[in-house]
Amino acid sequence: MSATPYKRLRDRYAAYMLLERGLSDNTSVAYLSDIDRLNEFIEAHNLSINSVTTDDLSAFVAELCDVGVAPRSVARIVSGIKSFFKYLKMEREIEVNPALLLGVPHIGRKLPEVLSVDEIDRIISYIDTSTPLGRRNRAIIETLYSCGLRVSELCDLTIDRINFDEGIILVEGKGSKERLVPMSDVAISRILNYIHDDRSLLRPKVGEENIVFLNQRGHRLTRQMIFMILRGLVKDAGIERTISPHTLRHSFATHLLEGGANLRAIQQMLGHESIATTEIYLHIDRHSLRREILAHHPRNHQ
Repeated sequence: MSATPYKRLRDRYAAYMLLERGLSDNTSVAYLSDIDRLNEFIEAHNLSINSVTTDDLSAFVAELCDVGVAPRSVARIVSGIKSFFKYLKMEREIEVNPALLLGVPHIGRKLPEVLSVDEIDRIISYIDTSTPLGRRNRAIIETLYSCGLRVSELCDLTIDRINFDEGIILVEGKGSKERLVPMSDVAISRILNYIHDDRSLLRPKVGEENIVFLNQRGHRLTRQMIFMILRGLVKDAGIERTISPHTLRHSFATHLLEGGANLRAIQQMLGHESIATTEIYLHIDRHSLRREILAHHPRNHQ
């Protein structure tokens, strides 16, 4: 089997990603950058793309780690390399895929930031509910926290998807997948008051008539606006941590687990496709449990 020059393989692979796989420009550029980096390594060691071995690829990955490339970045590069060699095997440019057994560095799972119940109450206490915007913002924070919604789900929430009698929201999440999420009595009360009083005085823009939360001009709120609202409240409350609307979602799940909720039920309410995604909250709960033991066990106070 004659070896095809790297540049020709690269060009064909680029066309394949665009025309057959339909990958985004950003993903295609990243994958091409990954194999360019590998090709530099291969040429420096007098090897060739068509005859490289698993050991050669492992040496390349080890070199990335040695020069200080972050494990997450190394994992992404390995993903790009695997995709390229899978393509070469499919095109019969190679007989054996050397990237098939290529390992990736362990990536530590970063635990999300979580607020305590007291911190959430403190944030809410700084909302000025004597104003229409304050009453709207109180309803927003209550809904994010008590329903565990993603900020995009809150921005797109429509009135007809809320069953106030049953206390249920029909949420359209990622991939247009729908799920039912129960609402707290506080959230129901705050949303109803906002809709009947302050929102009724607004003139929604065309196409926004059914959106729950609107700005003063009648447009739905953006994710950036929700972030700015929360950031201002966190600052007022004197909480010196990096908090985002997603922190309220993490707090929702963690507090449910600490209260004894079933992990599968939490998965369904969060809209996680895999239970493995939800299991990260088990790590948070264990960490919290260890802190409680260290703080209260008599053996730690001698």
